[in-house]
Amino acid sequence: MMMTTEHIWEDFHAQLKHFILKRVPHEQAAEDILQDVFVKIHLHIQTLKDQQKLQGWLYQIARNAITDYYRVEQRIVTMPELPELENIPDEEVLGDGQDAEQALAPAVASFVAALPPPYKQAIMLTEYDGLTQRELAEHLGISLSGAKSRVQRARERLKDMLLSCCHFELDRRGHIIDYVPRQACCVRCEEECK
Repeated sequence: MMMTTEHIWEDFHAQLKHFILKRVPHEQAAEDILQDVFVKIHLHIQTLKDQQKLQGWLYQIARNAITDYYRVEQRIVTMPELPELENIPDEEVLGDGQDAEQALAPAVASFVAALPPPYKQAIMLTEYDGLTQRELAEHLGISLSGAKSRVQRARERLKDMLLSCCHFELDRRGHIIDYVPRQACCVRCEEECK
């Protein structure tokens, strides 16, 4: 007997929701992902040949939907424009209700501005403008491995700058929960601390 979407919902929706909630920060996002999962299940249930593999198939769809969610979230996060950094008062940078990653955005942008030109360009085009590393290679006229290497080195330099400035507390997925400045200038990264 072929399983229907309704049967799968009855048997697995609670387990899948719990699985998703462990991997995304908000219940509403988990609900949206769960809905997307069941739309995909409904559209592709006929492609499942072996019902013994149903549970693995469901969880793979859920994992892919979670990955898609984070890809979209990553594109939505906006970073402040570099020229405007000097005009942001300290109170706005650390305003109430902002999470640690948002509070650190101006510091990250200042560090990006301080990178050597090839690394700054690589980070700006991939992280801010959303180019893939393959598109970066084509844009700069360099090999894909050269583009990957440049982005990796730029990220490593940024990481070193941030770690020399702050101590970070991370969640299990590597997201910043909180940070403690090692130097007084951490948030604004004034020139004398570089």
